[in-house]
Amino acid sequence: MKAMVLNEIGKPLVLTDRPIPQPQIEQALIKVLACGVCRTDLHLVDGELPNIKTPIIPGHEIIGEVVSAEPEATVQPGMVVGIPWLGWTCGECEFCRIQKENLCENAKFTGYQLDGGYCEFTVVDHRYCIPLDNNIDVAKYAPLLCAGLIGYRSLKIANTINDYIEKIGIFGFGAAAHILAQILLYQGKSFYAFTRPGDKDSQQFAYELGAEWAGSSDLSPPNLLDAAIIFAPVGSLVLRALKLVRKGGTVICGGIHMSDIPQFPYEILWGERQLCSVANLTRKDGREFFKIANEVKINTHIKKYSLNDANAALDDLRNGNIDGAAVLVN
Repeated sequence: MKAMVLNEIGKPLVLTDRPIPQPQIEQALIKVLACGVCRTDLHLVDGELPNIKTPIIPGHEIIGEVVSAEPEATVQPGMVVGIPWLGWTCGECEFCRIQKENLCENAKFTGYQLDGGYCEFTVVDHRYCIPLDNNIDVAKYAPLLCAGLIGYRSLKIANTINDYIEKIGIFGFGAAAHILAQILLYQGKSFYAFTRPGDKDSQQFAYELGAEWAGSSDLSPPNLLDAAIIFAPVGSLVLRALKLVRKGGTVICGGIHMSDIPQFPYEILWGERQLCSVANLTRKDGREFFKIANEVKINTHIKKYSLNDANAALDDLRNGNIDGAAVLVN
């Protein structure tokens, strides 16, 4: 099979011929139909995540068809499934025991510790697959497996912290943001989009999706925000968001990696403002999110690439040249 492999951190992926992997106990063999290109993949390739093992096949927004599985598995041949970031948990640590498997001390993640979806076939633990409708548009659904899920969990945590959220700021208007925006509008909330200074295309994209306001991150919207969700991996945005949320407001950091947060005065946190990070996802998040996604009928804006062009997709993501999400299609 063909696979795009990270052999050396900071270097381009290499197109490689590999044997089709053979499933072990509790694994299913999946034919990859589409795989989203996530900013986390970029952090992996650029060496911004800890303890990266190489060689590794990136990719954790996978839509595929089950080729083979154990008779008692939760997925069976012919089914279309989604394969997200969370690929395995131990079930025994303190976090697994209190239903917080996203914080599992021994977790393994797709495209990080486990080979991912930048390839033609992959093997996965069947217990962590999400069964999907066989008639879906696989390319449009692929970004939902991380960009969609992490946006959903960010909003879910914000709602848990704060019981009144109507005006929400989104910093970094890319794949996760444009999916979350559709959920917010469906729920009757308003969103305010913050982009890189001068990024008029992303601002226009946000307005087309229904933004109440869109502008550069160094500008202020007409209203204070009830909450802000930060997808851009820029630590200084935390300070900006804290200044723009009302007293009692919430700032959620939705990425796995962020540059250092600068020192800031206590006064911008004071007033019972709260700052929180979101880590990974749970299988429960997946079930909840895809139920909502089907109700909302989320329309992902995608740019398709062939598997061979994975490096080009990563470069376009790095340089901000994609409105919506990049997807590799086999």
